[in-house]
Amino acid sequence: MNTQAATSISASIRQPAEPPGTWATASTYAMRTIRQFVRTPQLLVVNAVTSIMFLLIFRFVFGGAIQTGDVEYVNFLIPALAAVSGLFAGGAVGVAEDLESGMFDRLRSLPIPRPAVLLGRSMADTALNTWGTVITIVVGFAVGFRVNGGIVGALGALGLCIVFAAAFSWLMIFLGLVSGSAQAAQGMSFSVFPLIFVSSAYVPVESMPGWLQPIAENQPVTAMVGAVRALVLGGDTEALLGQSTSWFVVRSLLWAALILVVFAALSARRFSKL
Repeated sequence: MNTQAATSISASIRQPAEPPGTWATASTYAMRTIRQFVRTPQLLVVNAVTSIMFLLIFRFVFGGAIQTGDVEYVNFLIPALAAVSGLFAGGAVGVAEDLESGMFDRLRSLPIPRPAVLLGRSMADTALNTWGTVITIVVGFAVGFRVNGGIVGALGALGLCIVFAAAFSWLMIFLGLVSGSAQAAQGMSFSVFPLIFVSSAYVPVESMPGWLQPIAENQPVTAMVGAVRALVLGGDTEALLGQSTSWFVVRSLLWAALILVVFAALSARRFSKL
């Protein structure tokens, strides 16, 4: 009788729920952040307008003065804008705002894996950056952009853009964590602009001063832009870029992996010390 009663009591006692895992926590935080984006359409509009502004300025104002060989400048430009969209999204500001509002403090008090919070933020920022990339491509088609590498090359290029956006999101997360405020984060975000402009994104590296060419040639944005261009341009790649498509793709993925690993580790370390 005593044994039966003990069994009955044990069965009636609810076991405490296990704390959520990394993926569940990251997904929840990502969806929360994405809902914030949707409820604040200014974020979506600013992201899209920034991409469109750079596209139109370089397409119609500067494009006529930039020589890109047999490849039309619009086909030279659009892959670059798509590849670097992650550097224009301003994710550092969102991270700094969460930090200022006390959101991270509340999350760190919960029984959840701490790195999952940052992973969720990266997922949400990557989604926002993908939105900007799609807008860039759509407007690009409207102003004359054409894909010469076929559907496989186009899908591969889009996949690379998403990978680059994910890698750059960790750079922005780190800047947001170390900035201390949203205003400072916005200013620090501009520190990445030399990476964009001292690269092959807007002009061929060969048109730069001799002392600047090695810097532009051996930095991540040039590798990433070259990979997307190679997939989009197809047969025109080797004539314009001087290397094979696989060379650019492998090089760009190595750069993306390095950026992701380094800044994810730095961000996690910084987050643990908040």
